Amino acid sequence: MSFTKLLESWPVVRQLREGDPLGLGRAAQSPKSRELKPRIAEADRVAQSICPFCAVGCAQLVYVKGGEVIQVEGDPASPISRGRLCPKGAATKNMHAGPLREYKVKYRRPYGTHWEELPLDQAMDMIVDRILQTREETWQEETPEGHPGKRTMGIANLGGATLDNEENYLIKKLLTALGVVQVENQARI
Repeated sequence: MSFTKLLESWPVVRQLREGDPLGLGRAAQSPKSRELKPRIAEADRVAQSICPFCAVGCAQLVYVKGGEVIQVEGDPASPISRGRLCPKGAATKNMHAGPLREYKVKYRRPYGTHWEELPLDQAMDMIVDRILQTREETWQEETPEGHPGKRTMGIANLGGATLDNEENYLIKKLLTALGVVQVENQARI
């Protein structure tokens, strides 16, 4: 390499020659960084969504390519989050298509030492049978003080931060119809 070429490759010389004296623009880029493109550049479409993790309701932009989610980012047009996401919201793509996501029902029998896979229909039937049996066994027409009860104290529900308002509404209506009064929700981040 000649001395002239070596001198021209120095960042300070490039900064002055390219009109970037502070080295904040082109002079600071390497040939490799000039070729970089954002992940979202290849997206076929962008879907607007809401983060499912808490009650704040941060808006998200979901970038899709070939029917697959390739990136999830905060929506700058949102008056709530102004394009920002917390760490959980920023990891929403992993919830959708992460390598650790389970796609089959897992069940571990009482005193069991391993998980087994069950068909979804069988798992749903097991849940229904247990709810109905527990409700029947613990139903209280009256409270211990003699007041009308019409409730079960043998079933409780704890909701989580990944439930949206509509899901919480439907779950609460179901639980009320079943006579469940111990209903709580942990919707904090």
